[in-house]
Amino acid sequence: MSDTPRMDVLSRRIHLVTGKGGVGRTSLAAALAWAAAREGKRVLLTQIGDAEGGYSAIGRKFGRDQLTPDPEPLGPDGLRGCHVWATRGQEQFARSVIPAGPLIRAALNSKVLRKFATAVPSLHELGVFYHLLTLLEAQHEDGRPEHEVVVADMPATGQTLALTSLPDILLDALPDGPIPKAMRRGQAYLNDPAKTAAWVVTLPELLPVTEALELIDGLRATRVHPAGILLNRIPEDPFDADERRALSALLLEQPLHGSAAFHRIGVARAAEERLRSGTDLPIFPITEVPDADSPRTEAAIEPMLRDQLASFLS
Repeated sequence: MSDTPRMDVLSRRIHLVTGKGGVGRTSLAAALAWAAAREGKRVLLTQIGDAEGGYSAIGRKFGRDQLTPDPEPLGPDGLRGCHVWATRGQEQFARSVIPAGPLIRAALNSKVLRKFATAVPSLHELGVFYHLLTLLEAQHEDGRPEHEVVVADMPATGQTLALTSLPDILLDALPDGPIPKAMRRGQAYLNDPAKTAAWVVTLPELLPVTEALELIDGLRATRVHPAGILLNRIPEDPFDADERRALSALLLEQPLHGSAAFHRIGVARAAEERLRSGTDLPIFPITEVPDADSPRTEAAIEPMLRDQLASFLS
């Protein structure tokens, strides 16, 4: 369809999938990574996690309860995955500055010091940022980047902006030294629209749409390029304009079975109109698929999402 927008994914290397909690970021990040791998790219799918965080939401999409901070094959050809851990990044950064690897690792494995590192402002984000940076800088044996496409399942809105604003905050406080050097290396990736795109995931509801518009402004303030919006879980609308008007009038007179579903379609249409009036970014509609509680299994749901995203790739 000529009016369908295209996701400029394959020409960019880094894709940050972000949005408020509960909008389906993880499922769409996994689907986007799969779609890129299907095009023959070496793809890394990452999720910001915790060494003590339990099961992996990304891993579950590929039949694994856990992922480690080291990239490992996820099953589809060319697709690898890992968690981004603050403690791994803190260790990597410390080792780059102080040649005492075993001592640093032992210190960061201390629960007391880990709690301290988590509590110190920006230290947690620094670890996450540096681990992600080392993954981006990893080289293949042929000298090219180890991962041609990197898809990051980012945390919820506030944590994402804390991460993307970190370089400017630290560069203002520390104009010189190893931390600013690392921040500038990261900025060369994240603030370059030719290399990095942020994809904002939202639902067709007024509150999530409002937060998505605020997130877009926040990303731009941190000089991260928002490339488009994934409008997720759009309910099927089988009615034309005349049918909608007739049903609306009927439901005003008496409630009927299916009233809530019909009302949800109207809410979704209003939310989409609000989104389109609030931004000029391309919007990619993702049709709702059955819940995991339905007779379809999650394994059946995920291909439906993957195929929808793959249809947008250019």
